[in-house]
Amino acid sequence: MTSANGTRKLDQADERQLLDTIDRWIEREVAPRVKEFDHADKWPAEIVEQMKELGLFGATISPEYGGLGLPARTYAEIVMRVSSVWMAITGIFNSHLMLALAVEKFGTERQKQQWLPKFATGEIRGGLALTEPDAGTDLQSIRMVARRDGNDGYVINGTKTWISNGIEGHCFVMLVKTDPQANPRHTGMSLFITPKGPGFRVGRKLEKLGYHSIDSGELIFEDYRIPADHLIGEVEGKGFAQVAGGLELGRINVAARGVGIAEGALRLATSYAQLRKTFGKPIAEHQAIALKIGEMATRARAARLLTLDAADIFDRGERCDMEAGMAKYFSSEAALENSIESMRIHGAYGYSKEYDIERLYRDAPLTCIGEGTNEMQRLIIARQWLRRNPVS
Repeated sequence: MTSANGTRKLDQADERQLLDTIDRWIEREVAPRVKEFDHADKWPAEIVEQMKELGLFGATISPEYGGLGLPARTYAEIVMRVSSVWMAITGIFNSHLMLALAVEKFGTERQKQQWLPKFATGEIRGGLALTEPDAGTDLQSIRMVARRDGNDGYVINGTKTWISNGIEGHCFVMLVKTDPQANPRHTGMSLFITPKGPGFRVGRKLEKLGYHSIDSGELIFEDYRIPADHLIGEVEGKGFAQVAGGLELGRINVAARGVGIAEGALRLATSYAQLRKTFGKPIAEHQAIALKIGEMATRARAARLLTLDAADIFDRGERCDMEAGMAKYFSSEAALENSIESMRIHGAYGYSKEYDIERLYRDAPLTCIGEGTNEMQRLIIARQWLRRNPVS
């Protein structure tokens, strides 16, 4: 069976088997090596190969093109589980899946047949390149330009920055201006499939507080030439609407990451508080600590339910920008709050690199920024709420 979005509907047994497989992989392969990779900010090549074998690079790609075709709800469950141990590696396959989503949702059939099977296996990996040095939230301010070269192709010049998988990735969906003079500005923007090649080079790797081991880089384009059939949908001027149409799933993913961090921080605090003793009893029995754990458990639960609600609406094929924004906003703030509260429960040990909570604490802030800042999310939520509830 398929959902309204064309994804598979898994029965409970199949979903349970898949999630159990993910849990075993996390326990056996990921958890024992997190510190090794994270502390060195090292690309986790072996884990990436395992993710390919698990099918994670094709998780949301339709089975017609070689993917698993998972519904957003199941995919969110996977991201929550992985993020509760190591959030950064979810970015490796999620950024890639945003690339695939743009091609599958808006590309021509020929583009889908050409690119999606290789995306699904992870043979070609990459991401979505939107941000520029002077354009983040305000995407209409991008300066990268694609101009016709007279030979049925385009020449692209400009720079993208903070691009996940930018160094280790092979191919990116790029938002550029094909008509810089367009008014309104968004009507002059287009999406291109841009594999690495002559004229496309990687600049510096950007060092980060957290979110280690996934590379964030600058992508520099100097007279980079591509054929016209690399324009997604092969129609100019649709790029901004195409990006906006794909961000709902991206925000559900970031919400799921926030849930994972919030639940992981809660799990670590729960374990430590029952083992650590002061004044003759576990610190969990002291009221100050118990109050923190009660708040943390409630935040994590609320974040999970908001995220699954948004995923269910997405799977039904309904508009969910408000619900996805709510989930992303609340879950990322829950991640931030739970990570710092868990660190405080751990005391001095929470500040030590020997304990996992310091990594969750470093990773959590990214969720408040990625896929649109939380300040922007609140504006989106308010506008949609007011639109849906006009004065009669």
